[in-house]
This record gives sequence, C-alpha cells and structure tokens, in this order.
Amino acid sequence: MGARMDTTRNPAMLFALPLFLILVFLVADVEGLFVASMGVGLIVLIRWMALDSTYRTVRRRLRLAQAHANHYLLPEDLDYPCQMLLRRAQNAVEAIMNSRVHKAGLIDSIENQVSLPEEIWQIGQRLRRLSVMHAEHGKIIPRELPPGMEDAFKPYTSALDAAWTSLSQRVRHLEKYAKQVLKADKVYHAHRRLETLAARTPEYQQLIAETVRDELAHERIRELADQAAHVRKLFEESIMQARQAAGELLRSPLT
Repeated sequence: MGARMDTTRNPAMLFALPLFLILVFLVADVEGLFVASMGVGLIVLIRWMALDSTYRTVRRRLRLAQAHANHYLLPEDLDYPCQMLLRRAQNAVEAIMNSRVHKAGLIDSIENQVSLPEEIWQIGQRLRRLSVMHAEHGKIIPRELPPGMEDAFKPYTSALDAAWTSLSQRVRHLEKYAKQVLKADKVYHAHRRLETLAARTPEYQQLIAETVRDELAHERIRELADQAAHVRKLFEESIMQARQAAGELLRSPLT
C-alpha cells in the first residue's frame, strides 16, 4: 500500500478560514471571535472524522480484497481470448438456469444449482492461470528463434495449446447442454399450449362430428389424438436429451 493521502487538505480552506476569523474579529468582540473559532474547529473536526472513516473503510475493503484474491475473478485477470471463452460458458449456464424446464424441475435443478456455478468457477480459475502463463511464455520466448531451436520450445507451446483446447471443449459441452435445454424449453412451451387445447378436445370432437361426414370425422379425430401424442413424445425425448447432455458434462467435473 502507498502512503496515506491527506484528504483533509484543501488549499482554498487555508485562505478562507483565516480571512473568516479576521472578519469576525473586526466586526465582533473577543467573545464572538472565540465562538466563531470553536464553530470552525468543530466543522473541521467533523469533516476530518468523516473523511478518516471513509479512508478506514476503503483500507478495510482493500485488505479483504487482497486476503480473498483467490476467491474472485476480475476481467483484467484474463487475456481477451480467455475472457471470451469464459463469457461463452457464463452465457450457457445463464440460459440453462433461466429455462422453463429448469425452473419447473423437469431437469435436475438441484444438481444444476450446485454444479454449474462450480463449473464456471473452475473454468475461470484455469483460464486465469492460462492467461498468466501465456503472458509469461510470450515474454520468455524470443520472437526470432535461432535456427534449430524451435523444437526445444515447442513442448511448452504445445502444453499451453493443449490446456486451451481442453477448456474450449469443456465450454462446448456446456453449450451443448444449454442447446438441449433450450430445445426442451421450446417443446415444453408447445406442450403446455397443447395441454390447454387437450382440455377442450371434446369440444373439437363434437364440432367435427356435427359438421363433417362420419368417415372424415373419425379421421380428423384420430389426427387430433395422434398430434397430441407426437408432441408429448417430442417433449419427453427433448427432456431425455437434455438430461443426457447434463450427465456427460457432470460425469467429469473440473475439480
């Protein structure tokens, strides 16, 4: 930490206060000057106490931030590619957590609430380390390598590339899960609409029976039933696919 700044210093006050006291002395007696001096002193004291309290609060927050530096990430902790990769992971998790099927408990909502934030944190931690090592790597390796030296540095570059590939694949798994959840969301929405119509199926059946010839009426009624069954099957399949995608992701957590 640097030296403490004197926040109570104000150049204008250095001139204003003496001039004010001189003015009071000229227009009032000694008692008035004493009262004015006490008032000015009280104002300065209150202002100093307020600024000192603010300063101590800032210092305390800075100490807490330093003590828990490993428990949060800042944008500047990551280089730009890592920032973008982490943003993709966060977008995928947000899509899952905000989905209707998640909120309705049709997928493993409890597991999502526990595992997905931890997944984001683990990805972020590794991206921070990768950013640091990548920056150091760029400083250590000369831009122009002597002939025949490329192979000596290649394993280190390959290690960074492998780490990036692994984390990118992890994020793609998250995005795959989110895609399946959003697909299930759309089918779920259609399923809910169909349930509303299903409650009125007898009305539609009666309408067809009363207005269409017998054979054609039976065909239309069967179509209503088949369509309802088809949408229900799509809904069940989409939920199953979302659960399978979650299973693939959570079977190998980043810990």
